[in-house]
Amino acid sequence: MVLLGGIALAGLVVAVYAAWLFHDLPDASELADYRPPTATRVYAGDGTLIGEFSDERRIYVSYDQIPQPVIHAFLAAEDRNFFQHGGIDVGGIGRASLKNVFNLASGRRLEGGSTITQQVAKNVLLTNESSLNRKLKEAILANRLEATLSKEQILELYLNEIFLGYRSFGIASAAYNYFGKSLAQLTPDEAAFLASLPKGPNNYHPKRHPGAAKGRRDWVLGEMEQSGWLTPEQLVEARAKPLVTRDAPQRSDYKDADFFVEEARRQAAANPQFGEQLRAGGFYMRTTLDPTLQTAARRALMQGLENYDRRHGWRGGWGTTDFADGWQAVALKEQAPPERRSWQAAAIESVSGNTVRIRTARDDKSGTLLASDAAWANANRQLKRGELIFVEPQGGQFALKQVPRVNGALVAIEPQSGRVLAMVGGYSYALSSFNRATQARRQPGSAFKPFVYATALEGDFTPASIVLDAPISFAGGPNGTRWTPENYSRQYYGPQTLRRGLELSRNVMTVRLAQSVGMKKIVDQSAKMGLPGMTPNLSVSLGAGEVTPLEITAAYSAFANGGRRVTPYLIDYVQDRDGETIFRADNRSCRECGRGFSGQESPRLQQRGTQVIDPITAYQMSSMLEGVVQRGTAASARGLGPWVAGKTGTTNEYRSAWFVGFTTDIVVGVFIGFDDNRSLGSGEAGASAAVPVFTEFMQTALKERPARPFVRPKNAIFRTVNGIEEAFRPGTERQAPPPRPTGPAQPVGPQNYYEVIRREQEAASGAPASSPAPTAPPPPKKAPAEDLSGLY
Repeated sequence: MVLLGGIALAGLVVAVYAAWLFHDLPDASELADYRPPTATRVYAGDGTLIGEFSDERRIYVSYDQIPQPVIHAFLAAEDRNFFQHGGIDVGGIGRASLKNVFNLASGRRLEGGSTITQQVAKNVLLTNESSLNRKLKEAILANRLEATLSKEQILELYLNEIFLGYRSFGIASAAYNYFGKSLAQLTPDEAAFLASLPKGPNNYHPKRHPGAAKGRRDWVLGEMEQSGWLTPEQLVEARAKPLVTRDAPQRSDYKDADFFVEEARRQAAANPQFGEQLRAGGFYMRTTLDPTLQTAARRALMQGLENYDRRHGWRGGWGTTDFADGWQAVALKEQAPPERRSWQAAAIESVSGNTVRIRTARDDKSGTLLASDAAWANANRQLKRGELIFVEPQGGQFALKQVPRVNGALVAIEPQSGRVLAMVGGYSYALSSFNRATQARRQPGSAFKPFVYATALEGDFTPASIVLDAPISFAGGPNGTRWTPENYSRQYYGPQTLRRGLELSRNVMTVRLAQSVGMKKIVDQSAKMGLPGMTPNLSVSLGAGEVTPLEITAAYSAFANGGRRVTPYLIDYVQDRDGETIFRADNRSCRECGRGFSGQESPRLQQRGTQVIDPITAYQMSSMLEGVVQRGTAASARGLGPWVAGKTGTTNEYRSAWFVGFTTDIVVGVFIGFDDNRSLGSGEAGASAAVPVFTEFMQTALKERPARPFVRPKNAIFRTVNGIEEAFRPGTERQAPPPRPTGPAQPVGPQNYYEVIRREQEAASGAPASSPAPTAPPPPKKAPAEDLSGLY
């Protein structure tokens, strides 16, 4: 009876324990639709991988996308009998149990002998605790999984779920992070190394523990040969290969789009269609980025900022050293911008005039600075022994380098669509992630003037209309004073055409024009074109409002796009993990795109954007702004050829320098300025600071998108005025001055504009003008300087 009672009690205990064990087991059927958190992968317009958004860096791949050598490697390492057992490998458990007798005695972690099915149950449905209870639950769930899912589905979950080190979740991410390859490109030895990692990625880190990593890899290769998945010859060949991996996990091989990718992430995170799933939903995001233009933009802006910095002299080393033991390690803590990989930390060993010896910190090599660089530095601040500097190898010597404090932005947009082709928000994303292209609101200065002129042309003015360039003042200045806008160098040219006033960026003419047109109209028109929030003050006509580089660049797009305003965007379309398109920027419909086109006219899509100015006005502005490049303040960009237009901009005290330029197919905005809005220094105007960056970038852009003539509106009437063909709206051509009576038509400059106007007045009235025109100031010897008047 006692025995029977003991058996009954034991049975009751077992039953209670089993009930407790089963009551909180998760449902294995949940795994039928389970997908682990997966990275959103971000691609350029040409398919180049440029970044990813993720909490767990994972690329989900289906079973049929996994090559057999990869599958064989993991089966050999983890579960050779996977396709034969029912979820539990009794032989494997027996072997592990023998080892665990010793592990329990020594206090070590229990070993598994777990099958891949059990590992899926543990990784997805259970915790990582090491206990008998968890092992029993794992076994029960493994049996349920085998009844719910196919072997292929279980293996697919396992290979996508496991953590393999190097910030890699799943085999596809690991293949890229360790080897820079897709799964299909892996060799057997590389697949074997990945299969060696599930038991302990840190124990087999290829850089910290190279011997252990290669040894574990070679063991996996041996298991593959034992299972018949490698021949003896293949085994010898694979083991002979060195284990070569990347130094660190990498997001993508393309490194130039950090500002762009982060802005795309911000915009996507604000979209409720993605929300919290952005970092885990496994989306495929195709962006508008052009990698060639993006690289050109980064290089042009960085070089332009460095050129500006060099014009303002050497500031001294970023640290000092006494060359005590370990100085190199201290010096290497200060990193050069990642975008300048050739720069090295170094220390000055000796200075004798412009002969300067340095020693590099990384490889402890001695050398001399270029004499020209030493002279440049010494002219502003004497180089000293012990100064820590950055240098770059150059022709057997070293060039002296300095990280600029000034910053800036460059944006390139396709005017017909609004696609943002390139975006650089600063000198270096690693040094400052603040995106000046989208987050910095600054006064545009004279870069705003085209919106004043466009508003005038929408009314009764034409490019040939005359406005007086002469001093003017208004009541209402600060502290009861009068506001007196001034031209550059306080020079005034008298009566001028609108074209010439814009080409030479005449401030007083612009204020007179704005007063005549009305600031309310100008502010309203600017808002229609994408620059809202301006106040209707006359100072705004000279650029006293605030804009971002992206906003003003997009607003200029209407000039190149026949007067249509487009909204700039970075994300072209997004697909979910199943390939379904869940977002598309271009929502235009095409009813006839499904029909055949043989012998028929192609279907036409409706134009993008909103018509905000007359197409004739857009052409007039494009032609006038082309004149800015050919004859005006941006003449240093004339070498880019015809059909390149744009406008310089400089604000009070040279605080910001701008240039927004365009052709028919691309609009580019460049901004240069300090983050604290201090002065760039005397003479650092848009023409000298921003135009060279634009010119450098456009040399690449024009190879991809050659400039072509601006589209001539069908209903425009053309007349030649002062040697330039001007466009007029029907009926306004009567305002055009008659042609000059003698001589060939030639562009004229300020020196003879007064004479031209006098002759035009005489021709129009049939009698000599009542008073002779005053003598104009002599023409400038170089490209005309932009007006830099006080705005207040």
